[in-house]
Formats: sequence, structure tokens, C-alpha cells
Amino acid sequence: MKKKISLLICMLAAVLCFTGCASEKAELKYDEAAVEQITDFLISYCTSTDEATIEQWKNLSEFQMEYQLMQAGLPFTPESFKGALESWEAGEKDCGQYVGHGDYSYEVSGSELKVTTKAEFSERDAALTFIFDDQLLMSSMTVDAEYTTGEILQKAGLNTLLGMGTVFAVLIFICLIISLFRFIPALERAFKKQPKSEVTIIPAPVKESVSDVVSEDVTDDTELVAVIAAAIAAYEGTTTDGFVVRSIRRRPANKWKA
Repeated sequence: MKKKISLLICMLAAVLCFTGCASEKAELKYDEAAVEQITDFLISYCTSTDEATIEQWKNLSEFQMEYQLMQAGLPFTPESFKGALESWEAGEKDCGQYVGHGDYSYEVSGSELKVTTKAEFSERDAALTFIFDDQLLMSSMTVDAEYTTGEILQKAGLNTLLGMGTVFAVLIFICLIISLFRFIPALERAFKKQPKSEVTIIPAPVKESVSDVVSEDVTDDTELVAVIAAAIAAYEGTTTDGFVVRSIRRRPANKWKA
């Protein structure tokens, strides 16, 4: 039993020892004077650099920029240095010309060092933030403009109006499109409808057949009956005594057979 207790105590001591070593390793050691010198140099360089020089830095490749920084002995990475120049350029557009800055405050978080200071510009103040990694290489710099409550509310109101205006504009546009849907069937019919040429239909002349001619009842016409009877008797070679004409009709064919 005593052996088990002593073993547990040894294990706890080892864990505490490893924890203490890990915490000591995580704590970042830095020189405030050296860090302050780096930040002051960067602020001074950004202030005195014109737009043409910034464009030249931007046009350099990562290898060329890294070589230039190494030759100058500056603890910056190409990404952090380029980002610092862009951030300072944007900060001057919002805050105006740089005037000066106050004291630095240092905050260590694990293997990261955060350095902040309040800077004064011609139009408004801003907060400068520098982030260093465990090798004390600056990884980023930001310029955060400090706006008043009125300016913040004004920007919020403008953003709200802009968002609502955009929404209403889109809704009005959609309503206009929907209102035009009623013209789609008429347009579709107009495209599908082919122009018809006006054709004047001339009725063909109707041929009157012999059979369509209405025959007249001539039984009462004694002279015509007598003539027809005489013609038939002459054709047959007899007399008209044995003939009685009751009706006269025209044959369908208009040809006489000999």
C-alpha cells in the first residue's frame, strides 16, 4: 500500500514538473527597448514613405522583399511588412496626417507579443497594434481609427438606409418584371402568327348539264305534240293514228343515235 502511495506521489510530481516546464517554455521573453525601437522605426518609415515607394515595395517579389529586409536587418516578414504599409496607407485616409503617439503597452499571450499605443492624427485618433511571434518577428500591424458615438451612429444609419434601399429597389424591380408577364402571351401569339396573304377566290363557272335543265310539261301544247308525233311516225314509217303523246322529257345525253 505504501509503495502504491509513493508511486502516485512520484507521478503527480512528474506531472507538475512537466507542467511547470511547459509554462516556462510558453512564456515569451522580450526586450522592451528593442521592441520599441522596431515599432518606432516602422512608424517613422511609414510616415516618410510616399505612394511611389509603396508601389515599388508591392511590385517586388517575395524573395526580393525578403532579401531587402534581411540586408536592412529588419525583423519583418514580407507579408507583414507589405500589410503594415497598406494598413498605414488606409489609416491615413481615414484619420489624416500622422502627428505622434503615446507610450507603448505590452501584453504577452502564450508565444505572442502584442504591443499597442494610441496615435494622434490630424482628423481623429487611432490605436496602433503590433503583433510579434515567438521569434520577435512582427507578423502584423493595424491602424484602428477611433470614431465618436455620433459618427458610429451616423455610419450605422447610412448602412441601414443603404441596405433597406437596396432591398426595396430589388423588390420594385421584381414587381415591374411580374407586371410585364401579362404581355408575354400576346407577344408569343404575335411571334407564332404567320402573315396570311389575301387570296381572292373566284368561283368557277358552273356548267349546266342537260339533266339539270328543268323540263317543261308540254302536254297541253297541241302543236308541239302534233309535230313530235308526226316526226316519230315518219321515222317509223307509220301514221300518227296509233300514237298518244302523254309527256315530253329530254334525254340525259345530247346526242342522237342514227
